[in-house]
Amino acid sequence: MDGQSVEARPMTPPTVHRPRGGFTLVEVLVALAVMAVLSGLAWRGVDAMARAREAGEAAAQRALRLSTAVAQWEQDLQAVYPTGRVPALRFDGATLRLTREVPQGVQVVAWSWRGGAWTRWASPAATRDDELLAAWQRSLLLLGGEPGTLRVVEGVGGARLAFHRGGWSNAQSTGDRPDEAAPAGQDEKLPRAVRLVMDLPQGELTRIVQLPPQP
Repeated sequence: MDGQSVEARPMTPPTVHRPRGGFTLVEVLVALAVMAVLSGLAWRGVDAMARAREAGEAAAQRALRLSTAVAQWEQDLQAVYPTGRVPALRFDGATLRLTREVPQGVQVVAWSWRGGAWTRWASPAATRDDELLAAWQRSLLLLGGEPGTLRVVEGVGGARLAFHRGGWSNAQSTGDRPDEAAPAGQDEKLPRAVRLVMDLPQGELTRIVQLPPQP
């Protein structure tokens, strides 16, 4: 080499090219397992929320139906109208029948507790005595499925009625009814108020309705 020295150069290791942004199979499996667990938890949470919402909506619907039924009950009692042709208010232990005044005439209404439901039936308005008598007779034969019958409240365990005539008494009491020998058309003395106690799944419901003063 003509006496010239050769400078030693350090050797550099070869460059190793690694893949960028990649995952190993183990990492992918772990990620999938975590996502599956989170998805399951999220689904349970969504399902619980949906069930809670459905239960809340069902409870709200039941409360609304009950409130509407009680309002109609009070309205019927406050509109009781003695006709002198048929009893204005009569309870047989399962059905309360009454006559109420409506703009078109007189209507017979029957509130019943049967089959775990509170039902209401109303006749067409009567303008003649024979129509009123026919409507009253029809109300005595109700079985619960007749046209015009509404199941206003479900889940009724039982109901008790009392009339106030100087004190509360059983609504089936005959103390204030006219004598059987009284002239036809004479009606019993109406009570001052009606008390309803009804057993419902959510508890006991009590309502007292004052009747309009009678002449």
